[in-house]
Amino acid sequence: MKVVAGNSNRPLAQAISDQLQIPLTRASLSRFSDKEVWVEIHENVRGEDVFIIQSTSAPANDNLMELLICMDALRRASARRITAVLPYFGYARQDRKPGPRTPISAKLVANLITIAGADRVLTIDLHAGQIQGFFDIPTDNLFSAPVFARDLRERFNGGRLLFVSPDIGGVGRARAVARRLDADLAIIDKRRERAGFSEVINVIGDVKGRDCLIVDDIVDSAGTLCNAADAIKRAGAQRVVAYATHGVLTSGAVERIEASQLEQLVITDTIEAPDNVQNSDRIHIITVAPLLAEAMSRVNAETSVSSLFD
Repeated sequence: MKVVAGNSNRPLAQAISDQLQIPLTRASLSRFSDKEVWVEIHENVRGEDVFIIQSTSAPANDNLMELLICMDALRRASARRITAVLPYFGYARQDRKPGPRTPISAKLVANLITIAGADRVLTIDLHAGQIQGFFDIPTDNLFSAPVFARDLRERFNGGRLLFVSPDIGGVGRARAVARRLDADLAIIDKRRERAGFSEVINVIGDVKGRDCLIVDDIVDSAGTLCNAADAIKRAGAQRVVAYATHGVLTSGAVERIEASQLEQLVITDTIEAPDNVQNSDRIHIITVAPLLAEAMSRVNAETSVSSLFD
């Protein structure tokens, strides 16, 4: 078993390596002067089960190309099996045609990963479950629910919790965490006029006097999250905390969160956090390294991955 780290999230790759007690494979992933990607693997990988860890987060296109070229290098070096470990799968929000003459970019990226040499994919909390079907190779979509549930038990043990889905599409995700803690569920009814902008219409459920926990997969501009927190607070909630798997957190998001009714946003380390995120008192980061390490170990041993979530 070999573990190769891309440049997108070296701290997470190192944490996974430490969990597995397997050193990262020595490799050079660099750029030519014109920014072309150059990859060279410095260890023998012939006949090995190789896992390459690379989130396709910002800069998404650079990290995607690095992943593709690294897999091509491994395939040409006669690796027995290549597993693309994508803690965050970029382009996942482009999973359908929202209008005429628009692409389904998630399918295109899935094709590129497959053609580049991946034998299987391991990822966390795909934005839409059907993206698993875009891959023509085995794809394991892990869930952050047990990671969140563990953190919630430590922070809110005995509290009167109410989980809130920020939209109809996220109900299943919020319910998965709520079920682990035997808690109730509420839903935000919102309208999205265009990408990046949404308006809260109604809060479905009684949030008055409750500790409300918003659960989502991606927080990008944080507009939806902050609007939801404001609406929940106006409806009488005692406190509002948010849990999101992927902290994309584009420009202005941190400031928006710090000015909102959110007591705290908890994200995972699927995307390497910049300094302004790490230094924010309102944002807490928890790791998915043990979850990914255990899943990778099970893939290598050909044992069940789904039983992780039983």
